[in-house]
Amino acid sequence: MSSYKVLLFYKYVNLDRPEQIMNEHLQWCLSHDIKGRVFLAKEGVNGTVSAANENIEQYKKHLTGYPVFSDIRFKEDDVDEHAFKKMHVRLKKEIVNGDFQDVSVENGGKRLTPEELLKFYEEGKDFLIVDARNWYESKIGRFKNAITPPMKNFREWKKVVNELKDYKNKTVVTYCTGGIRCEKASAYLIEHGFKDVYQLDGGIFNFIKKYPDTYWEGGMFVFDERRVINPNTKEGLKHIAGCYFCGKPTSYYINCHNVDCDKIIVSCHDCKVEFEYCCSEECRESNNKRKTIHG
Repeated sequence: MSSYKVLLFYKYVNLDRPEQIMNEHLQWCLSHDIKGRVFLAKEGVNGTVSAANENIEQYKKHLTGYPVFSDIRFKEDDVDEHAFKKMHVRLKKEIVNGDFQDVSVENGGKRLTPEELLKFYEEGKDFLIVDARNWYESKIGRFKNAITPPMKNFREWKKVVNELKDYKNKTVVTYCTGGIRCEKASAYLIEHGFKDVYQLDGGIFNFIKKYPDTYWEGGMFVFDERRVINPNTKEGLKHIAGCYFCGKPTSYYINCHNVDCDKIIVSCHDCKVEFEYCCSEECRESNNKRKTIHG
């Protein structure tokens, strides 16, 4: 059994004094060896943290001890060590950057359970499934037949919705890593005239935990030191991307270690070592490379 866990969580809720929670929360995390990122805003909380199992249990009690977070839902993943190097608790305008302050999560799509999505596929339902994540996330993993818009960031979702306007009368399912982006992504669809909108409850994370080797193809990008989770064992479903250098099937990402470049590339282990974590010979020869190997 793994001795550490990673927690993913979020909740949209009105916070009167998020800055007070921020200061208290950071100090508590530092004193209990909790590492990760927690964002607070007047609209709620969004976090991913890691810790030893016993500390994770204390953390859950601590966070749900705030009355506004008493019913927060946690997603858990076993790991062998900390998945983060530091702890950050920050105040934001939105708990997911997207310029969606005028979009109400009260208008969000119907929640679709992993079991229901599986049924959609297996019964051949006519539906559109749309990735609400960034391009580099969908490049390594996606649901079968999904539309994967080439978004650089979540702010581009409004443009995506405009491009989907011909599907307003079709059943549309949105998905993202843990569900948080789809709260507003699905609401924006509905507020712009889409008639039958769902959001995958708990996101990709919940689906691959229950149904690996089915309709999820490739790896799932995560925002911690692991970079990717590979849930599938079937060879045809393990990877959908190829190494930037040699084309070998892989799902692993690195950022070019030339700080002036920082290009995101998919690379197999052998090539990232051979090319010294850089995307080109020019970057390899740079004098402004990261001091610490990352990825």
